[in-house]
Parts: sequence; C-alpha cells; structure tokens
Amino acid sequence: MMSIEKNNENSKHIVVYRIIHPSLIEKLENQGYRVTQFESINSNNIEAFYEAIKTANGIIGSAIKVNQDLLSKAPLLECVSALSVGYDNYDLVTLNDRKIPLMHTANVLNDSMADIMMGLMISVARRIAYCDRHTRNGEWIAQLDKSWFGLEVHHKKVGIIGMGRIGEVLAKRCKMGFDMEVAYHSRRRHSKVEELYDAKYEDLDTILSTSDFICVILPGSQETKHYFSFDQFSKMKKSAIFINGGRGMTVNEIALIDALETGKIFGAGLDVFENEPLNIDSKLLKLENIVLLPHIGTSTTETQYLMAECGVDNLISALNGNLEKNCVNASIIKK
Repeated sequence: MMSIEKNNENSKHIVVYRIIHPSLIEKLENQGYRVTQFESINSNNIEAFYEAIKTANGIIGSAIKVNQDLLSKAPLLECVSALSVGYDNYDLVTLNDRKIPLMHTANVLNDSMADIMMGLMISVARRIAYCDRHTRNGEWIAQLDKSWFGLEVHHKKVGIIGMGRIGEVLAKRCKMGFDMEVAYHSRRRHSKVEELYDAKYEDLDTILSTSDFICVILPGSQETKHYFSFDQFSKMKKSAIFINGGRGMTVNEIALIDALETGKIFGAGLDVFENEPLNIDSKLLKLENIVLLPHIGTSTTETQYLMAECGVDNLISALNGNLEKNCVNASIIKK
C-alpha cells in the first residue's frame, strides 16, 4: 500500500519505504516535507516506488538493497536514512561519489540486541527450546535422562568477537548479571570495557580455544565473509556454544552444520543467516542443538519505534546540513 501526503508541491520530497508510526510521518510533514509512504517494497509496487524516487530528496527505510541501479533512479537525492545500524545493503561507493550522506540508527538498539544474544546464550546452554519441544510432544513421562540436560551460563567465559556498542552492553550483562569472565577480540582495544567489566583483549585463536561462549557481532563485508569456517570451529571446545547476532555472511553455514553434527561444539544460536529468509530445506532446521531466530534481534515495539524516530531525526538533520551525528560517510561528504 502507498499513501501520499498533500503538502506544498514545491517542498522537498521524502519517500518512506517501511511502516513507521503515524506520528513520525506527521513530524516530517510538520517540517514542511512532502511524504510518500510505502509499507514495504515488493513486485506489486516496485515500479511505483521507482516512480516516486525520481523526485525524492530523501529516502528512509530498510530491507532493500540501495545499490547503484536504485540510486540512478533518484537523481535529486540528497540523503539516505537507514533504519538499521548495519549498512551493508547500501552502495557506499556510489553514495560517496554523489556526496549523498548515509545516516544510520546507531546506539538506539544496543540493549535490545544484547538482550537477544543473552537470550540465545541461555536458551542454547540450558536447552530451553529443546525441552519445550519435547515437553509439548508428550515426552516428559518419567525422570529425565541426560539428553535433556544443559550447561551452566554463570561463571563461564564469554569471548565477544567485534567489540562495538552492542558488545559493550553484552559484556555488561555477562559480567554484572552472570559473573562471567569476559574476553574480546576486535580491530582495536576498548579501554572502557576493560576498566568497567575487567574484559581482556585476546587474539582470536585464544578466544576460540578457551571460551565457553563465542558471541559474534561482526559487520558484513568482504573482510568478514566466512570469518568463521571449518578451521575456526575445529579450534573451539567441545562444550562451546556459538552465537551469531551480527551478519549471516560472517559464518560458513556448511562448516557450522558440520561442527554441530559431529559434536565439535555443544550448540549454537543464530539470529542471522547467509541467506534470509532461511531456506526451508536448510539442514540447520533439522538439528536439535541449535536455536534459530528469524533476524528478530531488534524487533520489539519499543526499539522499532526508537529506530524509526532516530531515522527520521537523522534525515531531517542531514537535509538541514547537519552531519555531526549518525552519518556513516561524513568525512567523505565534508571533503
């Protein structure tokens, strides 16, 4: 579906390509913008979307690839506002060439994402999803055997791969809530996490071989593609639990399936996948020692509103020439 507001035709045109709260559409309109909204983009409305962006000065949304082809259809574009932290769906080269700022919703989803990763850690370790399935199937009929048993979470070692904002709040939960030993591997040291949560910076191999939980929060890029593959899983403890809440492309799923099937690791929890939605024929769906979520890490009512609100504020700021906050390519634009 699509709705078009009826403000002054001479005002700047904003195309919204996701459902956001009506109050945020009103906020844009109150700023004098002409707004076209699509609830989502699909084969039924893609041509209407292309027609709309011909006159768009700003676009805001998520879940589609803003690539060179799409950007070529938007000659008047002055700003792109992503309703996400990650920006691997956006063609930064083309945006930079055209001096179009790319805004993203940094910080507003940190707690929500850390919560879902903590939930995956507990669910996999204590076999919560497994026990739920088998209880519903009527298999709780006598004293439970060890196949139902899980592992403790508290006082274990967690290795966080990719220590950014989400990593910081995950480290806080692990240390302060579960008395865990926190280690991390990242491109640079993070003194704040080391001071507040006694986190230790370690090389990747040390983390892989000594951690009880390995939590991945890496962005998607050619540098991180299949960052975890056969070699990395072979170095983990047999009791290790692997959690991915970053990007699906960072994990070779064939290698992960092998590690789970052959007992190289205890279990895994995934909120992201190499191909999304997950194919119904995926072997991951047949494994008992994995918890699978449909990329729902930030999908709470509260966080979705905060992300949309941040995205709208980012768009307004950028169109007013203010790139001080939440601009991915500010250094390029300002040259």
